[in-house]
Amino acid sequence: MDCDCPIDAELRSEISALLTPPSPAQVDKYLDEQIKSSNRHCYGIKIKQNGELGKGVYAELGFKEGELLLKDQMLVGLQHSSNKIDCLVCSFCFRFIGSVELQIGRRLYLQELGVSASQGCCQTDYSSEDDDLGDSGPSSSSCKEKVPLPKGFAESLMNGALKLPYSDKFPLPPAVPCHGGCGEAYYCSKLCAESDWDLSHSLLCTGEKSEAVSRGALVKFIQHANDTNDIFLLAAKAVSSSILKYRKLKVAHSEEQENKPNVSGIPYPSLLLEAWKPMSVGHKRRWWDCIALPFDVESSDEVAFRMQIRELAFMSLQLLKAAIFDEECKSLFSLDIYGHIIGMFELNNLDLVVASPVEDYFLYIDDLPYPEKKEAEEITRPFLDALGDDYSVCCQGTAFYPLQSCMNHSCSPNAKAFKREEDRDGQATIIALKPISKGEEVTISYVDEDLPFEERQALLADYGFKCRCPKCLEEEP
Repeated sequence: MDCDCPIDAELRSEISALLTPPSPAQVDKYLDEQIKSSNRHCYGIKIKQNGELGKGVYAELGFKEGELLLKDQMLVGLQHSSNKIDCLVCSFCFRFIGSVELQIGRRLYLQELGVSASQGCCQTDYSSEDDDLGDSGPSSSSCKEKVPLPKGFAESLMNGALKLPYSDKFPLPPAVPCHGGCGEAYYCSKLCAESDWDLSHSLLCTGEKSEAVSRGALVKFIQHANDTNDIFLLAAKAVSSSILKYRKLKVAHSEEQENKPNVSGIPYPSLLLEAWKPMSVGHKRRWWDCIALPFDVESSDEVAFRMQIRELAFMSLQLLKAAIFDEECKSLFSLDIYGHIIGMFELNNLDLVVASPVEDYFLYIDDLPYPEKKEAEEITRPFLDALGDDYSVCCQGTAFYPLQSCMNHSCSPNAKAFKREEDRDGQATIIALKPISKGEEVTISYVDEDLPFEERQALLADYGFKCRCPKCLEEEP
């Protein structure tokens, strides 16, 4: 397959400008703005250049063990396609929506239809209304085999005809459908719906009000991503958000120039660089160069494997280009740019996890005093048995967080990503694992720090470095 991209040859200087890292002063200014942003909780940290390690996060205050260091709003995030079957969440902030009844009924309904994670999620109208618990789950979930419900029970939960006892103690925001009419995106509020539309979804919506060049091509792009790697959907959000930001900057610039719009169709290079700035700050390499070699691929086949990855990215890019191409943002559709965007996510992403209210609900029922528990379980037990041992699945996805991504690795970290009881959306939450002194660098572990030394180093090699933290220096043979 010929995967040479004509745009790469045509716009070399423009692409080079986009991929040239901003100066340290520009990076510091941008990240300081993010720290001061009202939608982030990060009053006691500072991001500084850290020599050969690049950027690093440092404490400007002393922190106690368990204290919140950072709540970071994602730049772009994505719920895994297969996870959409189990969890209905806001497509912007990833908060669970609808009701406990809708969450349970929807999953059981899809289960009855035989829809599996590999088949994808069907479109259904819902606008009318991480952890495996193992032995710690509700006592009524001990049955290993799922017990089917009588016909119609799942639908009754979904449409609100059947209410579960005590579910009012776990209220969820109503499911607001995408106003573009795609039937795929739902939100916890009109504000989230509008924010997502303005940020990227207006170009990636498959509904009648979509601003995509070709909705048919967009459907093909989404299907290809679902069939191969949904990281392409994350990359599409990055490209879409850069295009939309460029358009807004262009309108604002035209208004400043005495209402003389640029009608020639010639792009404003400086405005595109400004629109691209959030992406320019992240550390990046081409995806096919930095992706870890799978365990089942021999080292002798590495070159062929990386070429296959490049060809896969090129195919995805051609589908995306047919769907949302913008002539003035043409350089964003180069394979080099696309590869670096995906590579940035590969190197810097953080798992997006939001706990399910279904788990809290069944635990609440299990903790009720007798006879309230017995009375409630007469109603809830059939649904719990129908769900089986995996009765509660958290929202799972991946996201890029501008500030969290600046945290360096240590095999003996002083902080970690950890969702507290009150953290019910997709923001990254970083807490202190131990006391952190003022001026000390905040570190997290990119891998399981309890793994043996050799295994940790092998995994970290995929990130392109060897850990030299005190723990590794002590354990090194």
